[in-house]
This record gives sequence, C-alpha cells and structure tokens, in this order.
Amino acid sequence: MSSKGHEAKAARIRELLETEGDAVATNTRGFNTGRYESVAKLDDYQRLRQEAREIKEDAIERLPELLEELTETVEANGGTVYVAEDAADANRYVAEVCEARDAERLVKSKSMTSEEIEVNDYLQARGVDVVETDLGEWVLQVADESPSHIVAPAIHKSREGIAALFNERFDPDEPLETAEELTMFAREQLLERIKGADVGMTGANFLTADTGTMALVTSEGNARKTVTVPDTHIAVAGVEKVVPSVEDLQPFVELIGRSGTGQDITSYVSLLTPPVESPTVDFDDPETPITEGSPDREFHLVLVDNGRLAMREDDTLRETLYCIRCSACSNTCANFQSVGGHAFGGETYSGGIATGWEAGVEGLDTAAEFNDLCTGCSRCVEACPVKIDIPWINTVVRDRINRSGDAGQFDFLVDGLTPDAESGGGPELQKRLFGNFETLAKLGSTFAPLSNWVANAGPVKGLLERTVGVDRRREFPAFQRETLVDWFDDRDSRVPADPERKAVFYPDVYTNHMLVERGKAAVRTLEALGVEVVVPRAPGAGRAPLSQGMIATARSKAERVADALGPYVEDGYDVVVLEPSDLAMFREDYAHLLPAEAYEPLAEHSYEAVEYVYGLVANGADADALASAGGPASVAYHSHCQQRTMGLAEYTVAVLEQRGYEVTTSDVECCGMAGSFGYKEQYYDLSMDVGENLGEQFRSLEADHVVASGTSCTDQLEDLLGDPPRHPVELLAPDGGD
Repeated sequence: MSSKGHEAKAARIRELLETEGDAVATNTRGFNTGRYESVAKLDDYQRLRQEAREIKEDAIERLPELLEELTETVEANGGTVYVAEDAADANRYVAEVCEARDAERLVKSKSMTSEEIEVNDYLQARGVDVVETDLGEWVLQVADESPSHIVAPAIHKSREGIAALFNERFDPDEPLETAEELTMFAREQLLERIKGADVGMTGANFLTADTGTMALVTSEGNARKTVTVPDTHIAVAGVEKVVPSVEDLQPFVELIGRSGTGQDITSYVSLLTPPVESPTVDFDDPETPITEGSPDREFHLVLVDNGRLAMREDDTLRETLYCIRCSACSNTCANFQSVGGHAFGGETYSGGIATGWEAGVEGLDTAAEFNDLCTGCSRCVEACPVKIDIPWINTVVRDRINRSGDAGQFDFLVDGLTPDAESGGGPELQKRLFGNFETLAKLGSTFAPLSNWVANAGPVKGLLERTVGVDRRREFPAFQRETLVDWFDDRDSRVPADPERKAVFYPDVYTNHMLVERGKAAVRTLEALGVEVVVPRAPGAGRAPLSQGMIATARSKAERVADALGPYVEDGYDVVVLEPSDLAMFREDYAHLLPAEAYEPLAEHSYEAVEYVYGLVANGADADALASAGGPASVAYHSHCQQRTMGLAEYTVAVLEQRGYEVTTSDVECCGMAGSFGYKEQYYDLSMDVGENLGEQFRSLEADHVVASGTSCTDQLEDLLGDPPRHPVELLAPDGGD
C-alpha cells in the first residue's frame, strides 16, 4: 500500500469513528457483555461448544451425502430443491419462480446469503418490488445503505438518525421520535407490504437432511409472516447450512442467541418443514375463518454453492463453513467495536470470520481490503460457539494476499536488513519491516543510545511515515545496549544449592533488547523461589512475522526456537515466558508451524512467568522471599489479550493480592496497540480510540501502581497515561543488586 493508500484508509477510519463509532460501540459491547452473562448460566458451556463443533465437522465432511439426502427429503415433502453454482445461477432461478407466479412483490426476512448474491438488485431490475421485513434491514433499504453487522445490520445507526430518516422519507402526520413510535410506524408499514406480497423469501439458519426441516432464529415475527402469508416460499441458503438431523439442532439453538446478542434464547425459534400446511390468508375477507383458506403452497429451496464446495477442499477455509453467523467474533473484537463492519467487512460479511467468507466467496482482493484489521489477539477464539480458529484463518489468508503482491518501489530499503523467507516480492514494505522487527532490535541494541536518538528524530520519523507508513506520532521504544542475555552471562552464578526446579527463562525480543529490567526482575523472582535459572541465546518466537502473515518466516523461527529450547525441555527444564503473545505461540500457534514431536513438549512445559510463580508458591515455595506491598497499595492491572484467552490473568491477580496489593483488573479486554498495529499510520487513530477506553478507566482509578503484562500494552499505556507501566513481576522481585 502506498503512502496515499495509508492516508486514504486512515481518513476513512476517522470518518467512521466519528459518524458510526459511538452507536457500534454501545451495541456491540452490550451484546458482548450479554454473552458473558448468558453463557455463565449454562451448566456446561464448553460441552455444548464441543458438541456443536463435532456436528459441523461431521456435516461438512459428509456434505455431498447430506445434500443428496436433503434433496430427496424436501422433494418427498412436496418442495423443489435447486443447487445454484453461483450467485448468477441462484438469481436466475429465483427470478424464474417469480415470473412463473406473475409476482409483483417479494417480501424477505433477514438473510445474509441473499445479501451475498444481491438478489434484491437482480429482481428489482426485472420489475419485482422487493421489501425487506426485518426492521434493521428495512431501515437500511430506506436509507440505501449496506449492513454493518451480520446479525444487527443497522447497528451503526442511532435512534435519532432513524427518526430523521423516517420523518424525511415518509413525512408522517406527527414527527416520529421515540423507539416505540419508530417501531410501531415500521410495523404498520411492513404489515401492509406483507399483505400484498406474492412471494416470501427467507434464509435458513439450519437445514436438517433427515426431515427437510428448516430452523429460523429471529428476534422479530417477520420471518413467520414471510413464510405463511404468500402462497410461494423461497428459501435461500448456503450449502453449509445442512446438518444431519433435527436432534442436531439442540446445541445450536442453545448457543446462537447467547453468542450473538446475549439472549438466553431469541424471541422466535421457528422449526418449519415446508411447504407449510397452514392455509393462506385472504386479508380482503376477514369474515372467513382462516381454516377455510387454501393450503396449496409452493416451496423452493435454493442451495447456494458460490465457492463453498471449493472452500470445503481448502484445509484452512474449510473451517469457515462451520460458522453459524452468530456475530460473537464481531462483538468481542475491540477493533470492530470501534469502527464496525463498514470498515471491518467485505462485500457481505463482517468481523473476524469475514476474512474466510470473503476470501472463499469473493476472492483475495476483497479480503485484502479489511483483513489487516484482525490483530490476531485471539479473543474471538473463546467467543466462537463452534471453536473456529479465526486468527489462523486470517493469518493464512494474509499470507496468501502477501504472496499475490509485487515488490514495492522501496523494498530495496529493507532487502538485506530483513532476512525473511518471503523476500523477493510478496509482503508490502510495511509488513516486511514490522515482520522482521527482531533484526531491527539487534541493530538497535548494538548502536544504542545513538539508534534511539536517530529513530525518534523528527526528520527520520517523517521519512519513515512517508516510505513505510510508521505513524510519526508514536515514540519508538528505547533499545538497551546491554541485552538481558548479556547481563545474565556477565553476572555471577546464582544457582541455588538445592534447586526446587530448573527453568529456562525465554529472552523474548522485547525483553531482551528493550524492557530488560522486567527480565532481570523475572530472573531474580524465580531464583528467590529456589529455581535454577538459565537464560540462553534464542531466536524470536516468530510472533512479529506471523502477525504480518509471513508464515514461512514464522515457521523458520519456530524451528530455531524448538532447536534452542528442545534440549532443555528434554533435560527436565521448564520454559518460563514473560511475553504472553510469545507464550501463545508456544502453546497454540506452533501447532500449525511445527511437527507434533517438536510442538507438544514445548507447549506442555511452557508457562507464563507469574503463572509459574503462582504454581511455585502453591507447591510450597516461600512467598515471603518475594517483595510485598509493605502497606496499603493499589494496583491497576491490564492483562494481555492472549493472556486472557489462555485463562492466565487470574494467577497474576492472585499473586499480587497475596503480596498485599489491592488489585483492580481492567474491564477493557484490549489496549488497542496489538504489536505493530498501533504504529501503522493507517490504524493509529483506531488504535488510540480502542485504547482510550482503557486510559479512561485507569485514570479514574488513581492507583499507586499501573502494571501490564504485554509489551504492546506497556507501549500503549505509556502513550495514554504519560508514564510507562511496569510488569507485575517487577512488584514481586526482591532487590538483587544486579
């Protein structure tokens, strides 16, 4: 992306932050809070997730067989099934059905697949009046806007904005103002349109192959009216919506409302086996009982491929087909909460899972427009009710996008300095620079303090912004001349006489070259608890290149890390890691990068530093060997995104409280920095918008200490609060005199 491209994207994000950000933030955060509260009521949420996952895995594995069974069942019920190869094929079939019925009006309930094939435009061009009957979709149809959320399409619009829209377009007798007035007005308008409809179109949340039953999960009653009022019903659904049996619907009905909008169950759960047997209604003859109406109905099920069967053959995109489109990945994503689907979305789909859908349905170019808004923080992994590894899908697609690109005009600036496996074209210059941060860190330490002065000099920052897109408003971290490894090598041996355990302290790039003091504190803390510590020379974990979609480089680093640490693990050492994102590499991401015999021992024996301290104390180590608060002292603590996903934040809170601190953990799950994301010119404003929520909470706490577990969080909090926070282990380390 060129400098002008960075500026244009930054301008677009600023516009959306200003015009849609507040409404999107309020609603998505409300949904996310509701999800936490609702799933907490379940006896065994994780069992339900696993059950749902297994059903989807089985359904996609047996998809051709299930599609054949579903076709036979629907046709036996009296309906018709059409498998459309692509959007054009699906639209042609729908138009033929409308033409055969002389349809002048088609009413629709909410359906993302119908959005995907753009059936509205196709039919309207052929004289069919298409009316959306979902309230949010109808608002957008009136406003001529596109959805910004896959469940709540008008989530970006405020009540005041909708009132202004309705008053302008419909000129009611009395101006509309309240939510009740707006809803009642829409209800009356839509009911009249539904009464006069010739064809009804729905989507389908799920389709069962054994009975031909379709499940519709909605918050309004419009879908039922859409099915039952007209005598012709067309259901448009992706082929991946098929599950084997009616019994398989149970976990999904339990999970979809909780995951999406935080409701224990949505207002309407409709299980229909069309063509439905209820008589049609003659609204012009209210005197005749409905039971005397005609049950003669048509039902057409249009199953849309549009790239899905090819996705099924793709080892990575296949998992996208497990998606039940609940929107949990959007609602839990800090970037989405700030900017919404008009930035974090493609032609149809939005949020974290959108990359998989858009890459599979539309192609890499569409996915490339927003893929970088996923920072890989992994919060969506725990939110997804079918346990889709969304960050990995985004990473693989990013890698494919990189490989489809050409070398930029400034790539010669980093060739040689960035020995990545993707050299010779591919990743754009900005990604190659940040993906090879380890090389820059080594140079920074070698030439410190000169390197720090040069990096933060005004002309240099201006040049970096113009050529690489590094935002000049960010201060670069200070490199240390003496690295952690050098410090450890030069000090006298501190091996305890009778060590309780042996541990390798992993010198991650940031601790080794910049935040050296926190590394020293970690070493002193472990030694105080009777641990024999070694700090070997080891390469970076590969987090930086992986975050840029440079998988080959990340894999190369993973292999070198395994070579460096593997012998220690075989010799009985534990691996202690300070940087949560690197620990996530060892425990999660290396499963994609290394053979099982290299990944599994490292994952099993790796620990976050304060998690390890907690375990030592719980198993008898003398906690009094650690520093304590020494009196009333409050701590404002922000744990790292991936630390939260791994369930490790509670250990830090427990240890700090045990040492006498009063700890308040941030309500905000993400600081907004996310490695290099907040340094990029095009995302600086978004990063600060996300971070401001954290800054606001911590300013109000006025705590004695502000601590953070991750490097990114440390950088962001320093920019937000003016002072650098410390790592929790720095409150625990005894004075070592080193």
